Amino acid sequence: MKLVECPRDAMQGIHEFIPTALKASYINLLLQVGFDTIDFGSFVSPKTIPQLRDTKEVLARLHLSDTATQLLAIVANLRGAEEAMAFPEIGYIGFPFSVSETFQQRNTNSGIKESLNTVEQMLERCDRHGKTAVVYLSMGFGNPYGDEYNTAIVEDWAGTLVTKGTKILSLSDTIGVSTPEKIEELLPLLTRSFPKTEIGIHLHSTPDSRLEKIEAAYKSGCKRFDSALRGFGGCPMAMDDLTGNMATEDVIAYLEQQGENLHLNPEKWQQAMLLSSSIFTS
Repeated sequence: MKLVECPRDAMQGIHEFIPTALKASYINLLLQVGFDTIDFGSFVSPKTIPQLRDTKEVLARLHLSDTATQLLAIVANLRGAEEAMAFPEIGYIGFPFSVSETFQQRNTNSGIKESLNTVEQMLERCDRHGKTAVVYLSMGFGNPYGDEYNTAIVEDWAGTLVTKGTKILSLSDTIGVSTPEKIEELLPLLTRSFPKTEIGIHLHSTPDSRLEKIEAAYKSGCKRFDSALRGFGGCPMAMDDLTGNMATEDVIAYLEQQGENLHLNPEKWQQAMLLSSSIFTS
């Protein structure tokens, strides 16, 4: 069972700049909790995501010698990917590949076909630099723009990405439109179709529907969950009213109730929960 904690996603939509030292202190605590991966920052234009303009400075302050947790950075183009790959501390490079043409343009300033070319080049460079690419199938449960969407479209694009060499796909609900029924339909389909590919889930949700989505994903065989402490964050490129992330504490509680041994440090987790109140507002 892989838990991916996403402070990057939690922070990116906050308008008031969070001091670099505070960001680093928070992520350093998260690194001690025992998560598989921390989605800690992004290499994108500071004009697009000004909150994360200090990703390099944050990285320089992280204590990585006594943690097994891996770092993941998000990129939106090949330039960003190459910049991220220059840092040996970063193990995963994430790229949002949308099945919605409109959202792909909004999110990465490039269309789907151009973004597929970016993914191909990124995969080649990841192999060369010893990194692993994580490709997010964003708008994977529908979109608000009227772009054509159905399950077959998601499966087709997933197949294309796997054929190109993608080893980790994260099925992403960028705007919170997924339902347990959709999750139970789509996640097993991708898992069956691409048995050698790690299929994860990155869901945004309102608080009242989080647990049913976590349950649907788990019962559908999901073993890779993205989430953010207290459910903070969302995608500022998707819509004005942010739909938050899945709350990590909800994911942890549900999985432990199912008997999963997550090997987490409860003391460090509680410290991170307390520090979060200095960073986020509800």
